[in-house]
This record gives sequence, C-alpha cells and structure tokens, in this order.
Amino acid sequence: MDLTNVTTATDSASSSAAPAVPEDATAPLTLALIVASDREGRFAPVVTDWFRSRLAEREDFTVTVVDLAEIDLPTSLSYDPSPAVRAELAKVTPVLEAADGYVVITPEYNHSFPAALKNLIDRHYTEWQAKPVGFVSYGGISGGLRAVEQLRQVYAEMHAVTIRDTVSFHNAHGLFDEDGQHKDPAAAEGAAKALLDQLGWWGRALKDAKSVRPYGA
Repeated sequence: MDLTNVTTATDSASSSAAPAVPEDATAPLTLALIVASDREGRFAPVVTDWFRSRLAEREDFTVTVVDLAEIDLPTSLSYDPSPAVRAELAKVTPVLEAADGYVVITPEYNHSFPAALKNLIDRHYTEWQAKPVGFVSYGGISGGLRAVEQLRQVYAEMHAVTIRDTVSFHNAHGLFDEDGQHKDPAAAEGAAKALLDQLGWWGRALKDAKSVRPYGA
C-alpha cells in the first residue's frame, strides 16, 4: 500500500471538508461603552477617557459611547412609553441592539451600582442576550467590585455573559493626576488588555454561534 498517497488523500478530504471562514471573521467587533454614573461632579469622565485611550490602541473594536448623564429616562417603567420617553430610547436602544458586546464603566454607590444603569438595563431585554459584558469599576477601598458582583447577577438574568476579569480602581481619585493621567498605569493597562482580550474572544465566539443558530432564550 502506498502510504504517501493515502495520507495525501486524507489530508485533501479533510481540507475540503473544513468549514468556510465567515467573511466578517476579522472585522472589528462593535462595542458599546456604557458610562453608568449620572451624578453631578462625577469622576466618570476621568476613568472613561483613560479606558478609551486603551481602546484607541486596538483595531479589533469600534466603539460607541452611551453616557447615561446624557439620557433622560424616567424611573417609572411602562409598556407604552410616552413620545418623550420613546425619543430618549431612540438615542440608546439602536446602539445596544447593534453592539456585539459591552463594557460598563461604573462607580459604587452604597455597595451597589447607579440607579440610572439599572433603569437602562430594565428597559431592554433582547438587546443584551448572548453578548459579553465587561466591567470597569471605581470607588473607595473596594474599587467598585461590590457593584460589579451585583451586576453579574442582573446581567445573568438578561442572558448575557459577563467577563471574569475586570479593571478596578481602588481609591480612584488618588490614582490620577490633575490632567486625568494615571500615575502608575502598568497594572491597570495589563488589566485592561486582559479584559478586552477576553471580551473579544467571547464577542467573536457568540457572534459566530448566532450566525449558525439563533439564540433561544
């Protein structure tokens, strides 16, 4: 028996049976960056600008910012929103729907996350499904991690996948200078890279899976 020919034939058959690579396999993922704080005098812009500088160095994401300080949604929910509420939702719902994944930048208020963020989450459902969510948190001694742990439970109910690694700023005000630059950025930059690498993997995997079989909640 000619083993060379047998091997070649097998390799050829395996090659011909290999699945085709999707045309958009290398296209950047669409990322919605959600700024959760709407508090007057908030520290969120400093953290947001720093994280956006990390994203600017990557080619695997295109980013749209959803700043909840710029969205005026009442806390009362309704199945039939008024025209004014529909107009506000029109600013954000299409962004969430189009996103392949999310990063939430959140402070910690009294061991939890801002009400504006819960309001945004509760007003949407299918938009979150089978998509990855990463977290960048900041606060005092806990660095916002208690807010993140609560958000993991909320997003699990939305059928989202939360990323294990986070970026967390403990005693955040002391970490940045007056120009918004991180004083000792090496550890934070490493954490941001790990978060975005994992987010990219999950975003691509879930997007590819949904292209083959729609997600059923």
